[in-house]
This record gives sequence, C-alpha cells and structure tokens, in this order.
Amino acid sequence: MVKKILAIVSIAATAGALSVGSAAAQDAAKGEAVFKQCMTCHRADKNMVGPALAGVVGRKAGTAPGFSYSPLNHHSGEAGLVWTQENIITYLADPNAFLKKFLTDKGHADQAVGATKMTFKLANEQQRKDVVAYLATLK
Repeated sequence: MVKKILAIVSIAATAGALSVGSAAAQDAAKGEAVFKQCMTCHRADKNMVGPALAGVVGRKAGTAPGFSYSPLNHHSGEAGLVWTQENIITYLADPNAFLKKFLTDKGHADQAVGATKMTFKLANEQQRKDVVAYLATLK
C-alpha cells in the first residue's frame, strides 16, 4: 500500500513539474503575435526607427549595419554585450535600466548615461520569452 501511495505521489509530482515547465516554455507563434506591437519601429529585414532584427540573437549590441544607435547602446556593444536570448528577455523589461546596469557591471559607469532609442517596455515575462523565441527564427 505504501509503495502504491509513493508511486502515485511520484507520478503526480512529475506531472506537475511537466505542466509548470510547459507553461513557461517559449512559443514563437505567440511571440510573432506580440511582435506586432514592435512593428511601429522594427522589421526583420530593414532598419526603421529601430534596427533590423533578423539575426539579432547572437549579434553584438549596436552593430546592425546602417543603423545609428544611441551612445548607450553603442557603448554596451563595445563593452561586450551580445544579444543572447536571456539578455533580450531582460532588456525588453526595461531597456535603459538593462544597458546602464550592463555598463556599470562592466566597469563603464561613466558611459552608462543618456537613453536608448528604445522607449517601449514589455512587462509580461512570458510575452518577452515568446517574442525572443520568434526573434530567434529570424535569420
């Protein structure tokens, strides 16, 4: 009887862990829908108010060809910022705060001034994850 109860508890715990993991998974299709909010300034294939985002995942910050970046973003790239999925997820919550913290943590507090051109903030963490999953599909 005890073995049956332990087996049931183990199965329930595993199922619960799987459902929690699924809820937090990134969804590129949902991210594409959320990305529509970003299209006022961004496209995958061309610079607009914001830089082209095709290939942004893995790209050094401030280096989209032909785009004029704010000093804050440019300095972040010079200090070594690369747009990993995790960095973009954090950045989208508060772009200015993210870049200023990055520069300060890298010992460049003197360059952590001004503001990025990115004024939009995406508060919902799941939406940020989904948008990044979509951005990762843009090559």
